[in-house]
Amino acid sequence: MQRIIDAHMHLSERRDDTLNHFAQKNRLRYTLGELLGTMRRHKIVRGLLLSPPLRGGVPLPNENVIRLCGRSDGMLAPVITVEPTAKEVKTAIKLAEEDRNEVKAFKVRLGYVKASAESPVFDRLYDYAESESLPVLFHTGDTAVSNGDLSRSHPLTLDGLANKREELTIILCHFGNPWFEDVAELIYKHPNVCADISGLITGGAYAEKYAEWLARKISEAIYFAGGADKVIFGTDYPVTKHADTLALVRRLEVDESDKEKILWRNAKRVYGL
Repeated sequence: MQRIIDAHMHLSERRDDTLNHFAQKNRLRYTLGELLGTMRRHKIVRGLLLSPPLRGGVPLPNENVIRLCGRSDGMLAPVITVEPTAKEVKTAIKLAEEDRNEVKAFKVRLGYVKASAESPVFDRLYDYAESESLPVLFHTGDTAVSNGDLSRSHPLTLDGLANKREELTIILCHFGNPWFEDVAELIYKHPNVCADISGLITGGAYAEKYAEWLARKISEAIYFAGGADKVIFGTDYPVTKHADTLALVRRLEVDESDKEKILWRNAKRVYGL
């Protein structure tokens, strides 16, 4: 465990960032300096930065994410968030082409947008992602807002896309929480589907018991999948603190070699880091 890659983090340094609530709850300053300092302290050598949601439901502009990564001394690489319109898809592809040496993936906010993973509006994005071997991350599982659409963020909605797009690398964010068994089936069934463990620990009255439950569910998913080759470390900073997600990995009842895959080997392979 001498090196770690965090494949799912957020940052904006803006007051209208709705994740400020989680930052305050976790007693985080939620600044670039704090994030980089925390990464160094935990021996996290690289990280992927994604747009956080702003008030009004829109994501932070991708240009801002790219600029933040540019100030990170090479520690952060951008993931481009793509909204379900032809204009946004075109703009996202253009940004990826302009920063092709830096951009490592795309992100689709299933459950927060009025579109499914198989919506035709994303076809051009998937074509480009396949041609450039860029993964596409999908929000799956529970949403942070009560009006989120679980019928679109359920992990099984990605089964059809994985069947049609065998060359597209699909990342199921948040391990589809609480549908861990469904994600276990997807990463077992599809060679092109992986899942990250970001944003799973958010505290609560039964925090310790919940952490035990999470570790058991993820461990069982790894048993079902036959190994941890498809499981990727991510925190969802500032939603979950780095220390808590690292503690979750330590709780997993899997071989040390599988923990090493989770902590950095899988992300290095999948994202080309």
